[in-house]
Amino acid sequence: MRAPHAPSFYAATADAELAFPPLEGDTRADVAIVGGGYTGLSAALHLAEAGVDVVLLEAERVGWGASGRNGGQLHTGQRRDQDWLEARLGLAPARALWTMAEEAKALVHDLIARHGIDAEWRPGLVEAVHKRRMVPHERAYAERLARDYGYRDAEWLEPDRLAAMIGTDAYFGGRLDRGAGHLHPLKFAQGLARAAAKAGARLHEGTRVRRLATGAKPTLETARGRVTADIVVLAGNGYLDGIDGTVEARVLPIKNFILTTEPIGAGAAGGLLPGGEAVSDSRFVVYYWRPTADGRLLFGGGETYSRTDPRDLFAFVRRHLLRIYPGLADTPISHAWGGTLAVTVKRLPYIRRARPGVYVASGYSGQGVALAPYGGKILAEAIRGDPARLDTFAALPAPAFPGGTLLRYPALVAGMTWYALRDRI
Repeated sequence: MRAPHAPSFYAATADAELAFPPLEGDTRADVAIVGGGYTGLSAALHLAEAGVDVVLLEAERVGWGASGRNGGQLHTGQRRDQDWLEARLGLAPARALWTMAEEAKALVHDLIARHGIDAEWRPGLVEAVHKRRMVPHERAYAERLARDYGYRDAEWLEPDRLAAMIGTDAYFGGRLDRGAGHLHPLKFAQGLARAAAKAGARLHEGTRVRRLATGAKPTLETARGRVTADIVVLAGNGYLDGIDGTVEARVLPIKNFILTTEPIGAGAAGGLLPGGEAVSDSRFVVYYWRPTADGRLLFGGGETYSRTDPRDLFAFVRRHLLRIYPGLADTPISHAWGGTLAVTVKRLPYIRRARPGVYVASGYSGQGVALAPYGGKILAEAIRGDPARLDTFAALPAPAFPGGTLLRYPALVAGMTWYALRDRI
């Protein structure tokens, strides 16, 4: 029997019938891809459109991981802002990363339009500032983007205007980004899967890769067959444990959690977020929320660093929601779910050729709606002989997490606990 999608509001409102067969037996391909999320699907689509024979293996369903369970927010820039990038990487690399981040946003829009994907796109995203002392820097940053990067879609919001837009006075100002926005992430992933299959990519669900064997040709071994290819792409993000030690040391899975209310008129006149914008805030452990197409409030908050979810997901996320919207204490919650994303030490994506014949793109650190489809595209470009964009990402620092695979989780817990404390003081 075909496994269902992981339960979520997205799974309940996407195409439950979309399905691809599991791999049966051995096969050969030019390129074999591990992972059916945005990265893998985008790589498969762009390779297949170029006439490359490509096989994609997904352990569960396409979009089953972070690609189908995230907050749906399309942000501007990298996970680190331009000030951070310039200070640590230099002006030229920082500008190159800005340009590619803008290309990544444009790619999402192009994919939606070119393939007729009903992704429920809605423009507008507010970055809300949760500490008064951060206001001068954040206000100046909006001005700097316009002055130094020619980006004029960002506008500073004073507290009164911000409160009217988002329905809470919990913040001290914010930045409205009209060049960003939000979408239904699982519908977007399913649209990419349909487009990749139509272009000729062979997609297989329910096919977990047990081992990547290296030799004359890399081979992906599964329970029911093998794929031998000239090139393997590792696009499993937070779900690559046990497949490649080099990637596993540098890309760490963490869990994040989301809920949706019952429909409350969010995103419409008279309701919360009447302009329809998404919101994320300046916490290191970010709060993020947005209206859905049917007027629910979708809210994400709280992370864990264990392999198990909290026993009561509804209560776990609700307590974060009520810190921002205490008036929703009696509002019914329709769905609550968790998902695994992946972070790197520097919060910069890990995109590169890991070794001859093996490419990887993962570790988007919460910026995957924009960067993951782009990561798949630049892998496809590199495989076809144009590594320029890949080389820019490959030059980024990518240290291993301290302590190796055994101690990296305790080290992360200590670090994230410290940052969570800083968020509160």
